[in-house]
Amino acid sequence: MATAHVDTFARDHLPPPEALPEILLDQPFLQFPARLNCATELLDRHVTEGRGDRTCLRTPDGQRWSYAELQDRANRIARVLVHEMGLVPGNRVLLRAPNNPMMAACWFGVVKAGGIAVGSMPLLRAAELRQIVDKARISHALCDLRLIDELRTAAADCPTLKQLRCFHDDSPDGLEAAMARHDGRFANVDTAADDICLIAFTSGTTGTPKGTMHFHRDVMAACACWPPHVLRANADDVFIGSPPLAFTFGLGGLLHFPMSVGASAVLVERVSPPELLDAVLKTGATVMFTAPTSYRAMAMALQGAKLPPNKLRKCVSAGEALPAATRALWREASGLEIIDGIGSTELLHIFISADEHEARPGATGKVVPGYVACIMDADGRPLPPGEVGALAVKGPTGCKYLADPRQANYVKGGWNYTGDAYRLDADGYFHYQSRTDDLIVSAGYNIGGLEVEEVLLRHPAVAECGVVGVPDDERGQIVKAFVVLKPGHAADAAMVRTLQEHVKQAIAPYKYPRAVEFRAALPRTETGKLQRFRLRSGG
Repeated sequence: MATAHVDTFARDHLPPPEALPEILLDQPFLQFPARLNCATELLDRHVTEGRGDRTCLRTPDGQRWSYAELQDRANRIARVLVHEMGLVPGNRVLLRAPNNPMMAACWFGVVKAGGIAVGSMPLLRAAELRQIVDKARISHALCDLRLIDELRTAAADCPTLKQLRCFHDDSPDGLEAAMARHDGRFANVDTAADDICLIAFTSGTTGTPKGTMHFHRDVMAACACWPPHVLRANADDVFIGSPPLAFTFGLGGLLHFPMSVGASAVLVERVSPPELLDAVLKTGATVMFTAPTSYRAMAMALQGAKLPPNKLRKCVSAGEALPAATRALWREASGLEIIDGIGSTELLHIFISADEHEARPGATGKVVPGYVACIMDADGRPLPPGEVGALAVKGPTGCKYLADPRQANYVKGGWNYTGDAYRLDADGYFHYQSRTDDLIVSAGYNIGGLEVEEVLLRHPAVAECGVVGVPDDERGQIVKAFVVLKPGHAADAAMVRTLQEHVKQAIAPYKYPRAVEFRAALPRTETGKLQRFRLRSGG
């Protein structure tokens, strides 16, 4: 179909057709028109249909924006981008801010104008930002004034980045002053359903980030699959969570999914576990998105007490595997069963999950309607239930790397290979084993690091842990555990022996960690994922 993009750089750098995954759009709920702008569907539709006065965005300090107010601000931003900053459809726009309403308005302003939104994690430094700007040939940037220093440093070496405006800036040059010069009317660009609307850069668990491109249709497909079939939220729900809007887990869970049903979301700038817990209680949030590490930390912060009376009713975990011990700890503290799920930046959001009623400890869940998944052997042949292999997925979304040869590693034979080792049981539940590059092969035994982590986390002295394979002359690899102890426990040889015996008593003895290293903290991405590649390299 005809693209609305004048700047066709992103489309021109899609993988060639033979390298793309097979896309499945056969379900009734996945029928989309040829012309589609996801900002129209997620935002403008509610105003057009008479729901403009409903609350859309909130903050913990009591600030509220209605759908009509968000639309007005997004329209003004779109007008600034087009009429003052020279944006043409297809230009890439870097967005840089913590989770707040202006960041959301900027995202919609870019998409309404036919631009491509490129989120960036707030903690990225100039060198990392430079890498993103150069790879995506970014021409425009909208940045929270509080985060401008690193971007300005990066911009000095980025010749493509010509236009930069700051918001939360009271000066005459700020975005708010420019918005005030325009009215709140804007005709959304008539984009094709397969025009690119966002580029999400991977969060860094595997080293150099990759730019993943997604269509307007992909955004709406993600809203049509997991949310109505597994989450089942409604317009009265109040969403809250910790993942940044620059991360697709956060973009979906805290913006797209609530808006797809006319609900509201609390955007929290500071989201340590104690701050998230406090915001849940203060705002009356009903649906929470965060990583397993955060659930464990919040449960531990309660120190054995129950979560105080509140309205929270659904708790979603993704970003990394959910240990059964963490699931049990949170259930004891909150009375709520976690909705686990696996998604990926490449497929935009969750494709395997189970709701709170169908959840099973140790299992991620079943394939989400709209997707298909199987376990493959090393030759790309499906394995029967019970066998461990590579997880392969197809659905209405799929991997489209921006000019990256690693596309060939992710997409094979039309399938998206997520890089995860899984086992399928007889009931159709998928059980995570490890990353495929994290599978530890020691003296001929295949050992999943997650299984050892789960056992270690059950020991009362262990706060956090990560398990990887490290080279060994005799065994090929040995299991090594990196452990953060709870306060009051000594990091000594006696504790090493205690933890080793603990593992031997719980699972097959050959899986015990032959090496244990104590750390004050584990390396994680800004989204909370454990960076096992850094543990393997000694970082």
